Amino acid sequence: MSAEFNVRHTAHLARLELSESEARRFQSQLSQILGYVEKLKEVDVSGVEPTAHTADFMNVFRADEPRDWFTTEEALSNAPRQANHLIIVPKVIE
Repeated sequence: MSAEFNVRHTAHLARLELSESEARRFQSQLSQILGYVEKLKEVDVSGVEPTAHTADFMNVFRADEPRDWFTTEEALSNAPRQANHLIIVPKVIE
């Protein structure tokens, strides 16, 4: 990826209207960011293990254990309308 970035074209795709001063400012800022990314490509990471995140966490969720839930009758007890053990709701799509 080069440090050149077409701000006008990207703004057009995003349906944004930029003034000339905004386009110049964003062009400068994005060029600096892309230049920094190019600089990061020079870093030797051959001994670094790939990771999805920086924290060394494993699964921190509770154990998935079965437990008692509502019976069908209890789940349907507050339903305003029901039929055949199902909750009847108003139609929302025509």
